Amino acid sequence: MELKERTILLNNHLLRLKALYENSTPPENKKDRKFFLQVKEETSPIYEMVEKWEEQALQVVKAREVTVHPNQVNATKENMELLLMHSYYLDVRRKRYMELYRSIRYIFDQLVNELP
Repeated sequence: MELKERTILLNNHLLRLKALYENSTPPENKKDRKFFLQVKEETSPIYEMVEKWEEQALQVVKAREVTVHPNQVNATKENMELLLMHSYYLDVRRKRYMELYRSIRYIFDQLVNELP
């Protein structure tokens, strides 16, 4: 899968995660094993996709095909991982969640717009 396609797919996951954050209720018990396994099952493919995205994005950045810095790619990966957990556990304030969300969207949009 090419970087642009993967970025668009991750952007779609990001929109779904935001909807999940806004429309769900916090888990009754954050240490519930059943809930943890459900979250792990749903997020594992996204974590793998983010890992592959980071590798591809760093290659493109190092080839100077886009105007994004390697630090931005690393930070976006970390922010996406944080957002994944916050979307399910709802353990962060909305302001912080939206800061992470906007930061990720900015880099994703910049990559999609600059890649051929």
